Parts: sequence; structure tokens; C-alpha cells
Amino acid sequence: MMGSVRNLSSGKSLALFMAWAISAILIGTVDAAAQAYPNRVIRIVHGFAAGGAADTLSRIVADGLSRKLGQTVIVDAKPGAGGNIASDAVAKSAPDGYTLGLVTGGHAISAALYKSLPYQPVDGFEMISTIVYYALVVATRSDYQTKTLGELIALAKAKPGTLSFGSVGFGSTHHLAGELLKTTAGIDVVHVPYRGDSQAITALLSGDVPLIVGTSVLLAPQIESGAVRGLAVTSSKRSALLPNVPSVDEAGLKGFDVRTWAGLLAPKGTPADVVAVLNKAVQSSLADPDIKARLEAAIGGEVRGSTSVEMRELVIAEIAKWTAVIDTAKIPRL
Repeated sequence: MMGSVRNLSSGKSLALFMAWAISAILIGTVDAAAQAYPNRVIRIVHGFAAGGAADTLSRIVADGLSRKLGQTVIVDAKPGAGGNIASDAVAKSAPDGYTLGLVTGGHAISAALYKSLPYQPVDGFEMISTIVYYALVVATRSDYQTKTLGELIALAKAKPGTLSFGSVGFGSTHHLAGELLKTTAGIDVVHVPYRGDSQAITALLSGDVPLIVGTSVLLAPQIESGAVRGLAVTSSKRSALLPNVPSVDEAGLKGFDVRTWAGLLAPKGTPADVVAVLNKAVQSSLADPDIKARLEAAIGGEVRGSTSVEMRELVIAEIAKWTAVIDTAKIPRL
């Protein structure tokens, strides 16, 4: 009987030892994996056309991360549905830190505009950091009859429903910035969506629309050449890219401030230590004078990183903001 007890006790000890050993091995493996990250190619997915603002930003960010992490970082464009195709692809990717998403302010707009999405805009991701903030610009052709935003508003009030404005597409930040401008100014202007900045600018130059809300960095050359007149930038202060174009606030609509943004996120469940590594690499790359200068030149905005929590709070606040704009403008949800 005593021998049986000893054997049982010995068996329990052996089982406990084996459990401890397996746990130690697993913990060691996890620690080693975390320490080894990244050990292969990282992919940044975005949802816009190649050569556009988001694509340019993604490539600069990829270069910065590659330098700081010592690993190749590639860019994968998955355009369509206002960025939703790309966001869905990221949300459904393995949460291992090797698939990241670069999203813009349109990410929050989609959450406000769509009745349902195949992913959770906030809870479906681990936020990493913001990258940049940048204003849009309200512009007309240089020979158009109104020379200031005030004159344009006066004309729109005199002829309600007869003027139109172009944007990069329905539900874009450009579109909703125009809707907020309409509401704030108390004017009725018809929205005309185009497929991207290039088409919107072409429509403006050809006279198809008298007004567009566009990306400042893409309109800057047209404004500098004299083909296009910038009436106002949508931020509360002037843009460094367009120092001679007043802000909407300066032009008389006090408190108007619409800036879009870009940030980096990862699939939900990406380990906290991997997110921390990525956040540190982003902050370091944004502090790099070369990367910072390239981002500023590419978008004409403010380069500003954040903590993961701060980016999450931004997305939540932006969803609430654009939900209110959509409700006020009575824009049908998709």
C-alpha cells in the first residue's frame, strides 16, 4: 500500500514537472518569437488607387519602417468601395504583425455611412499610430466668376440648387467636407462624384463643374500655374503647402475645421508587444528628417504620430462627427 502511495506521489511529481517543462518551453518559444519580430516581409495594405495620396503615403511609411525594423516592407493596393475592401482584407488577416493597414479619414466615414460592414471599424483592429493630418482645398477654375469663398457662397444663395461641386467620390472625406460646408454656409449645392482626384480636377478644368473639394497636394501645381484658384483650405489655419490660400475660418465660416488623416493599424489580436514594436518604429521613422520631409512634401500636412489609445480615440470621435454630418445633410446610408 505504501509503495502504491509512493508511486502515485512520484507520478504526480513527474506530471507536475512535465507540465512545468512544457509551459517553460512554450513561454520561451513565445518570447523568442516576440524578440525575433519581424523576421520576414511586412505588408502594408491600403484601399486606394496606385499613385494617389494614400499610395504615396504608404510607400514613404513602408520605407521608414523598413529602415527602423531592418526588414523589407511592401505596399499592396486593394482599391475599391472607399477603402472597405482593403480594410476587410486586413481585418481578416493573421494577427501576427506581418499584415498592416494604412487607413485615412475615410475609414471613420465608412463606419458612419454604411449600414453594415464586413468588419468592425474600431474593435476589429489594433490601432498602431496616426501618421499625418492634412487639409483639403475648395477650388474653382481661375476664370470663374467668383474670386473668394464669400462671393461663391453669395452666388449659391442667390441661385440655390444650380451650382455643383465635384469630389473624389460619394462618401469620401472630400464629399462630406463639401456637405459640411453647405450646412455651415446655409447653401444648396449639388454634389457630383468622380473616380479620384484626377477626374475631379479634369472636370473642373473642362468646366463640367464650377467647384471641387480636392486634395491640396494634387491641386497645388494647378493653383501655382494659375489654372485653378484656391478659395479656401478646410483647416482652421492656412496650409504650409498653400500659404496664399486662406482658411475657411478666415473666409468667414468661423470654427470650420476639416482635416483628413492617415494612420496605421493591424488585425485584432495582434500581440501587444508586436504593436509596441511597430508603434516605436513609426515614432522613430516620423522623427527621421528625411521621412518627415517626404511626408510633408507628399501631402502638405502635419506629420504627427500617436499612441495606440490616441488613435483609437480619434477614430471613435471621427465616426461620431461624420455620423452627425450625414444625419444633418440627410445623406442616404449605404
